[in-house]
Amino acid sequence: MPAEMTRQRFEELVGDALDLLPPEFATAMNNVVVLVEDRHPEVPSLLGLYTGIALTRRTTDYGGVLPDRITIYREAILDICATEEDVVEEVAVTVIHEIAHHFGIDDDKLHELGWG
Repeated sequence: MPAEMTRQRFEELVGDALDLLPPEFATAMNNVVVLVEDRHPEVPSLLGLYTGIALTRRTTDYGGVLPDRITIYREAILDICATEEDVVEEVAVTVIHEIAHHFGIDDDKLHELGWG
């Protein structure tokens, strides 16, 4: 049975996950916004998505662009969690995973580090 949670509570958990970042990483995040949506329109089971230009790929030409986006998909996460504790853990893993993409870390390395 999927977990149930209000959108407000879920958004609080995303904020809590962002608070887990060490200060040096939080201040290094540049031109990025974190959003919560219900589902990805084309891949309903997707938990999170980073869209943008990773910090490691930005050049001196980078500027005047819209912020990168990290989107966390609430309903997809709730679908795979049975308890609030499961949701807390999955939100944290998903947020950290997508932030890592902002820093240029790929999926293979994330899985190797246990953040897959």
